[in-house]
Amino acid sequence: MASARELFLELGYPATTIAAVARRADVSADTIYNAFGSKSALLKEVLDVVIGGDDEDVALLERAGPQAVRAEPDQRRQIALFSAGMTGQLERVRPMDDILRGAAAVDAAAAELRTDLQVRQRREAVRAVVAWIAAHGPLRDELAQEDAAAIVWTLTSPEVHLMLRDTWGWPRERYQEWLRDTLTASLLPA
Repeated sequence: MASARELFLELGYPATTIAAVARRADVSADTIYNAFGSKSALLKEVLDVVIGGDDEDVALLERAGPQAVRAEPDQRRQIALFSAGMTGQLERVRPMDDILRGAAAVDAAAAELRTDLQVRQRREAVRAVVAWIAAHGPLRDELAQEDAAAIVWTLTSPEVHLMLRDTWGWPRERYQEWLRDTLTASLLPA
């Protein structure tokens, strides 16, 4: 998977072949096909490791960082913890999401994977985080949890991260502070 990740980042999805991954990993192409089945399945496995930060079989929201957000009783501190964790995750995930976005344009399986990751899974996760925050106090101006989740989903998107970190050249710390301050202002009463 490390070889596949390196090649996806170096060459992009269309130019990365199973044969090239096999050469880089010093295994046969059959070994990769037997383990993963297809190039898009290999990409999915690489993304699962990148998203979680390791190859442990633990659901993302059950990991220590999200559970610390859930357990924190102060809403502002919850948002600060979430912003720090999300920044770290986006720093890992965004370069691979850039690859996946490009792959989605030429590969139906990759398009399906990106939709699942960015729409279904990320929406589900931000809905949970918003529910954790709302459990510790009111949201701004009686903001509905579903609307709050839409705000969080948008502000934590790889696209917004790309625009601020790469296009505008913000350092990681500035992005994290912006995310914390913007989420706090958007979700919580003044």
